Amino acid sequence: MSLELRGITKRFGDLIANDSISLRVESGEIHALLGENGAGKSTLMNIVYGLLAPDEGKILVDEKEITINSPLDALAAGIGMVHQHFMLIPVFTVAENIVLGHEKVRGFGFLDLEAAKKEIIRVSAEFNFDVDPDALIEDLPVGIQQRVEIIRALIYNAKVLILDEPTAVLTPQETDELLRNMRKLRDQGTAIIFITHKLREVQEAADKISIIRRGKVVAIASPEASQEELASLMVGRPISFEIEKAPASFGSVILDVENLTIRDHTGRALVSDISFSIRAGEILAVAGVQGNGQSELAEAIVGLQDHVDGKITLAGKDISKVSVRKALHAGIAFVPESREEDGLISSFSIEENLILDLHDLPPFAKGPVISQSVVSENGASRVTEFDIRAQSSKDSASSLSGGNKQKVVLARELSRPVKLVVASQPTRGLDVGSIEFVHERVIAERDSGRAVLLFSTELDEVISLADRIAVMYRGKFIAIVPATTSREELGLLMAGVKR
Repeated sequence: MSLELRGITKRFGDLIANDSISLRVESGEIHALLGENGAGKSTLMNIVYGLLAPDEGKILVDEKEITINSPLDALAAGIGMVHQHFMLIPVFTVAENIVLGHEKVRGFGFLDLEAAKKEIIRVSAEFNFDVDPDALIEDLPVGIQQRVEIIRALIYNAKVLILDEPTAVLTPQETDELLRNMRKLRDQGTAIIFITHKLREVQEAADKISIIRRGKVVAIASPEASQEELASLMVGRPISFEIEKAPASFGSVILDVENLTIRDHTGRALVSDISFSIRAGEILAVAGVQGNGQSELAEAIVGLQDHVDGKITLAGKDISKVSVRKALHAGIAFVPESREEDGLISSFSIEENLILDLHDLPPFAKGPVISQSVVSENGASRVTEFDIRAQSSKDSASSLSGGNKQKVVLARELSRPVKLVVASQPTRGLDVGSIEFVHERVIAERDSGRAVLLFSTELDEVISLADRIAVMYRGKFIAIVPATTSREELGLLMAGVKR
C-alpha cells in the first residue's frame, strides 16, 4: 500500500508547522523523516493519523484521495502509528489496551479478550517480542511498552506504520532489535515512516530520507550520504561531531558519596554500597545498560528516593536526608531522566517552568508576590538562548515537541548558580544541533568549576565528555576507569565482565 501527501499545510496561529509538504511512501519501503526538534515531523504524522486536521492539502492511499478525521479512520485505511509518548493506559493489561476501541463481548456482556490474546501471542512469536497479554502496562519497561504499541498496529492490519521517535527511550540493544524488526516488516511489504533525528539509525534502516527544516521538505537524501551532510541539511549549517575540551583543572571535592544503598518498598537493594567522589571542574560519567540502578542513584542524590542508607555530602555539607527543595537550594542542578514526569508541569507556561526551582526567590519574587515582568523577561531570554522552538515563552509546555521540552528543562537547570550538575540522559530526544549545544554547555559547566555527574546510555557521549567513567552493573560500580578506556573494554564492563 502506498501513501502520498500533497501540499499538506498546518498553521498554529502565526506559526506554520507544515508548509506545503509533499512526499510519497511506497509499499515495502522505510522512509525516514529527518529533522531537528520542532521541524514539524510529528505534526505532519499526527495529520496522517487523524489527530490533527490539515489547513490545506490532500492524503492519498493507493492513488485515491481519502479523508482522515480520527485515528479510527486511519486504522480503517490501514495506517497505524506508534507515538513518541505511548498512548497506553497504565492500569490496563496488554490485551485490554490492544482491544480498546474495538471491544467484543460474549454472553452476558462480558469482554471477550481471548481472540486478542491469541493474536498478541502470534505476533509476539513472529517478531520475537516476548509480550505477555496479561501483564499490566505499568509493570512493563518502556521497551516492552513500545512493542505493545507496534503489536496493536499490526493486529489491526496496518499496511503503513508510522514510528515517531521510536528509539528515544530505548537502550542500544533494544534499538538494534527494533531496527531488525523494521527491516523484517519492510520485507513483508509494510510501508514504514520512520521519524527520527538519529543519523546512525537512519543510515542503517532507511531506503529514502526526506529532510524537514522549519516546516518544509528541504531535501531528499540517500542513506549513503555522510552524517555531516545529513546534519548540515537538518539544521542549515555545518555541524561538528568532535567535542573540543581543554584538560580538566580539578578543584576540591564537591560531591562525596559513602556506602550508598537504595532499596525499593519491598527491601530489595536497587543500588548496593556505592562510594565515590567528584571534584570541582570534573565530569564523572556513569555508563551502563539502562536498568542497572542509574536512575535510582541520580534520584537519591537530589532526595527523590525514600529508602536510602549511607552518606551524601555536597561541598562539605551532609544532604543525605534533606528534601528535594533543600537539595536544589543547596546547589544541585537536576536534569531528570523523564522530562514528562519529573522535569516539567505540562499545563504551566514555558516561562513558569523556567522558574520552578526559584519561583519564591529574588528576583522572581518579592515576598509572597511573583514579579511577572521579571518572569517574562527571563523566559524570553532563555527561549532565545536555548533555541526553544515556540511562538512565545507564554505558550504551555504541553504544546512543545519532546526535544523542545528537554531544552526547557536544560535552560532552567543550567541557568542558575550551582555547585553540582546531575544530568540523566540530557540529550535524549534532541537533534544533532541541540546535542552539540548541550555538550558545549556541559563542558562550560565543568570549565567554570562545577562538578558534573552525567548519566548516559550513549557510549559515544560518555567517552567524549567524561574525565572519568564509572560503569554501573546490577546496582554497583563495577569499575571507575579513565576516559581513555577503549569502547571494547567499556562494553565488557557494561556486560559485567571485569578483566
